[in-house]
Amino acid sequence: MSIRRGLLALLAQEPMYGAQLRSEFESRTGGTWPLNVGQVYTTLARLERDGLVEGAGGADAEGRIAYRLTGQGRAEVQRWWAAPVDRGDTPRDERVIKLALAVTVPGVDIQRLVQTQRTATLRHLQDLTKLKRVTSDAAEQHTPDGRGPGQRNELAWLLVLDNLVYAAEAEIRWLDHVETRLARESTRAPKTPHRDTATSQTDRSPSQTDRSAKRASR
Repeated sequence: MSIRRGLLALLAQEPMYGAQLRSEFESRTGGTWPLNVGQVYTTLARLERDGLVEGAGGADAEGRIAYRLTGQGRAEVQRWWAAPVDRGDTPRDERVIKLALAVTVPGVDIQRLVQTQRTATLRHLQDLTKLKRVTSDAAEQHTPDGRGPGQRNELAWLLVLDNLVYAAEAEIRWLDHVETRLARESTRAPKTPHRDTATSQTDRSPSQTDRSAKRASR
């Protein structure tokens, strides 16, 4: 998740200070990727260093400084909207790493590991489905035009929930596939070492070869 570009996108609407950016970010993503104020201000400092944001005047009565985009920052946001997300760097997935290592480490009950993970993912999927239903019902009770900030935030949260639901469903299908592959591998007969005739003849000792030759000449 690019916190850097997410903050730039929020600042494209209006100047905001750090705590406000954190609140807006979490509101629009349903708190799925929580931020802390320190993380926000560290990112803002880097954006200011890179010439993408600047202070929008002095501090307010509470000592907070709002930030706004520079021209370079607005261009960066437009490039982000126009370009696809780079999939070159595969994010680390602890579940995948755990299973990949489990099949190589003796003594790990891989079948139990898969079943335990499937149970947890199914429970997570059920929770997401319930949350999605509650959020959808709440959205339908608001004004039908769906143009207010609250309605747009609920739509954004529903899109995030859809992604999480699809990801959980895909993970369950993958775990089913893992279990099937493991079962197929366990039924395969172990390979036995094979030595061809030529190699066997070459490996015989000289005395064995001589005795065989004498028996053949008789």
